[in-house]
Amino acid sequence: MHIRIYGPGCARCHETERVVEDVVRESRSDATLEKISGLMEIATSGILSVPAVTIDGKIMCQGRVPSRAEVLGWLETRRQDKS
Repeated sequence: MHIRIYGPGCARCHETERVVEDVVRESRSDATLEKISGLMEIATSGILSVPAVTIDGKIMCQGRVPSRAEVLGWLETRRQDKS
């Protein structure tokens, strides 16, 4: 599972990164995390509003900080999809 966190570095972007990292670590997920902060890469990825999170190329949220429960739900759903 490949998770990308998009944002240029604002406070909400850092909070999104912290939430996702904490949930991935606590759930013992083998997901890889990647932070994308370049404006050109954000724009060409289809992201319209930051912060944003994608999992395996699918946009999970954009323009807001996701909740811990929401991120955990995404991880569980993606695991089930791969089974």
